[in-house]
Amino acid sequence: MLFPEQPQWLEVEQGWLYYDPKFMLPNEANELFQSLHNQLPWEQRAIKMYGRSVMQPRLHVLCGTHAYRYSGITLEPLPWPALIQPIKERVESIAQQSFNTALINLYRDGQDHMGWHSDDEKSLGDSPIIASLSLGASRRFILKHKQTKQKIEYILEDGALLVMAGDLQAHWQHCIPKTTKVSQPRINLTFRSVIG
Repeated sequence: MLFPEQPQWLEVEQGWLYYDPKFMLPNEANELFQSLHNQLPWEQRAIKMYGRSVMQPRLHVLCGTHAYRYSGITLEPLPWPALIQPIKERVESIAQQSFNTALINLYRDGQDHMGWHSDDEKSLGDSPIIASLSLGASRRFILKHKQTKQKIEYILEDGALLVMAGDLQAHWQHCIPKTTKVSQPRINLTFRSVIG
């Protein structure tokens, strides 16, 4: 699929996507990456997959005002870091949605990954909007329609913003696959609104 050069909303089957590969300038993105990488208390937890407990193949931190539960674990949020607040407001302006949490993931290298899933937990409500800001190493991001198996792929580069909206989470899955081609870390801020 070809994507327009100018950032804009793109209608896909049963959903909407917004992609801006240059949402943040390189120096701005690098400064935020370094600050988050050095200052956040990263942790790794065991989650339940197919009835067994496995360690998540990445590190994470939850920031915001609401706890978030998924894959059998509950994350308690840290207060919003001051350096994230202006970025959050810029993202909210594009998404036309206020966000009360950000699940921040650290992929240490290409072996850290995210399997196929949808962000469709009940605590996110109907038709949740998920905004994803990428910092650091570029990684493949693949979406797959649950019925038609149509795939859409992005290379999420340093400073790129991807917003998933509409009924996308109900009808599509997405993943960050493993790769031997990436040896550098990537940080991904996924802004969301948790209900309750």
